[in-house]
Amino acid sequence: MSVRMTGAGARAWLSDTTGYRYAETQPDGRLWPAIPTAIMNVWKKVAEVSREPDSCLVNFYGEGTKMGLHQDRVEAEHLWPVVSISLGDEALFRVGGVERRDPTKSIWLRSGDVVVLTGTSRLAYHGIDRVKFRSSGLLPKGGRINVTLRIAS
Repeated sequence: MSVRMTGAGARAWLSDTTGYRYAETQPDGRLWPAIPTAIMNVWKKVAEVSREPDSCLVNFYGEGTKMGLHQDRVEAEHLWPVVSISLGDEALFRVGGVERRDPTKSIWLRSGDVVVLTGTSRLAYHGIDRVKFRSSGLLPKGGRINVTLRIAS
């Protein structure tokens, strides 16, 4: 993984010397900011569940960054949907099955595209193979922002 991360909501994904986990505060002890209303509205339109997300992960992909195939398993006991919003540069999204050895398919995500992993796809392996740097004019210096909503508790 070579992206920069931050978050919003009651808890967000944190990576430090102790590993990866959800945390209720930022590394400096401050609470995460609230999830913006516009982002919450996307969840309400596509998630098809009444419960609202409590976590919003924000990843920035600069030139040459990617994210390897992975599963979103930490909150898998509940199997709530994962909603992902792409902003900025195009990215080659790869998704497979629930086993790492399952075949994969790739699709280019453009700014404004939304991906929902739910049902049998909820535990699918997925990742970003590459970003077409400066393929969008949304971010003046180029790059891609991925906003991911989920219910982490």
